[in-house]
Formats: sequence, C-alpha cells, structure tokens
Amino acid sequence: MNVNTRINRLFNIKYPIIQAGMVWVSGWKLASAVSNCGGLGLIGSGSMKPELLREHIQNCFKGTDKPFGVNIPLLRGDAAELIEITIKEGVKIVFTSAGSPAKFIDLLKKNGIKVVHVVSSVKFGLKAETSGCDAVVGEGVEAGGHNGIEQTTTLCLIPQLANHLTIPVIAAGGIADGRGIFAALSLGAEAVQLGTRFAVTVESSAHANYKRRVVDAGDGDTLLAYKKIALVRMLRNDFALRSAKAEEEGWNEKQLRELLGRKREKLGIFDGNEIEGEMEAGQGSGLIKEILPVKDLFNMLIAEFNSTSEKICGQFIHKE
Repeated sequence: MNVNTRINRLFNIKYPIIQAGMVWVSGWKLASAVSNCGGLGLIGSGSMKPELLREHIQNCFKGTDKPFGVNIPLLRGDAAELIEITIKEGVKIVFTSAGSPAKFIDLLKKNGIKVVHVVSSVKFGLKAETSGCDAVVGEGVEAGGHNGIEQTTTLCLIPQLANHLTIPVIAAGGIADGRGIFAALSLGAEAVQLGTRFAVTVESSAHANYKRRVVDAGDGDTLLAYKKIALVRMLRNDFALRSAKAEEEGWNEKQLRELLGRKREKLGIFDGNEIEGEMEAGQGSGLIKEILPVKDLFNMLIAEFNSTSEKICGQFIHKE
C-alpha cells in the first residue's frame, strides 16, 4: 500500500487509515495498537469522564511513540474540560464531532493541535473549513452510531466534499475492508476512518457479546432509528425493533427520549446486553467475519487494498 496523501503528511502516519474514536470501544489499548501499525489511533472521549480521559492519554503515550489523537463530541456538557485535559497532556491531534468546532478552534490551534471535524454534508464541510479545521471526516449514513439527518451515503458524500473543499477529506461509513479503502480513495478521499471494523478487534473495549453479534450480522441486520431526536444506526435486537415500531406509530420526541433512556450505548456495547442495549454498528458489519488482533487486521486490509489495486489496473487500464 504505497499511498502518500496530505493526511499521511498532516499526521505523519504510514498508512491513511484512521480508527474512529468510538464510545465504549476506543480506549488506549486500541488507539496505541492502531498507531503502532502505522495508522492513526483515536481515543474516544465520548464515554469518559475528564480524569479517565487523562488516564487513557497517559497510557497511550506509554503504549506508542507514534502519533495518536482524541475524539471529542462537542455537545457534551464537559467538552471544555475534555479539551483542557487533552491540551495539558500534550496530544496534538483532535477530532471533533456533534457540534461546531468554531467554539474551540482558536484554543486548539494556539496549542499546536491539528483539528478534524466529522461532517455529514457539504454545507457542514464548508463550515468546518471556514472555521479553520485541517481536514474533515465525511461520514455516510452507512456508519454505525449517530448519523446526519441528510442520510447521504458515503458513495455520494465523499466526491461532493472533495469537489467543494480545499482541505483533505477522510471517508467514513460502510468501509470495512481493503476494497472499501481503495474505493474511498478513488472517490477523492485522502484517508479512511473505520469504526465497526476496529470495534471488532481483540484490543477493542467492546463486550464479547457485542463483537460476536457484529460477526454474526449479515445483510440488513442494522437499522436506523430515532430520526426525530438523534438518528442512530444499530444492530437489530428487541430494543432496536421496539424503537423502530414506536417511530412508525408516530411517537413524539418526548416519548422517544423516554424509550431511549440513559446509557443505552453502554448497556449494549460495553455491558453486552443483547436484548435491551443499543448495539451501534455500521452496514459494513456484514463484511466482518472474525475478531482479529489489530496487527492482523492491518495486514489483511493492506493485502486486500493491494490485490484490489492490481485487479482494477489489470482489468481497466490498457497498456499500449
């Protein structure tokens, strides 16, 4: 995989492969393992209190001498504290999501931090670029977890972002193998961000039940729910099906929030409750058939990318 994009150079990484900063999944063990393999690991602070984030950052520095970052959901009430700890601990890469990066961009830049924001549309991509972000993650509706209300697919979103933005675009949503990486780069992305595929690794903090459910998932085994309050893609289980039925019956926002309750993500992903938990996962789940160590996964992704590249060149590029 001999690819050298602006993202490689921005983060000083060997491969343009980024591990998403997922709640209840992306601790220091996963992030450091990804970085040690030449990608960019991200600690997911969305399920951490500030002091726990500090602990994970410190352990990640012990686990790798390669670059890594922190993902910070900006709608959290303690987002400012998470950012403060990230700065104090010396992290130089921050991915933001679920909010506007403009509020914190000056502070982050003043401390020499590269900032990337997750977007679901060209409109929000342009806003991120105008605010001073170094890159964006374009996340299609195939992705697990929370998605943009536009429900634009990765296939359509990435080339539009690449057409309209001057900063690099990172593709996310439905990418789970080397073929997907090749496709995303062909669409104009300069890196990919993989979520569910990295969630189902040995180093992931997700519960064994969650990992097994993803491996067992096939075509159509995820669904979108909570379109009125916080669009989310998750594996089909009793809770997910009840949620979809409630929307079909026209439940209002208050009723849906009561059904969702609190800490459903933790219940499903970290605690492994297969009935009542919110088991967030992307449509790429159908491509994931085994739980691998990160190192083995990287070897597989790179081999798949290389074989896809050779196949495409051999089939469609005619030598004179």
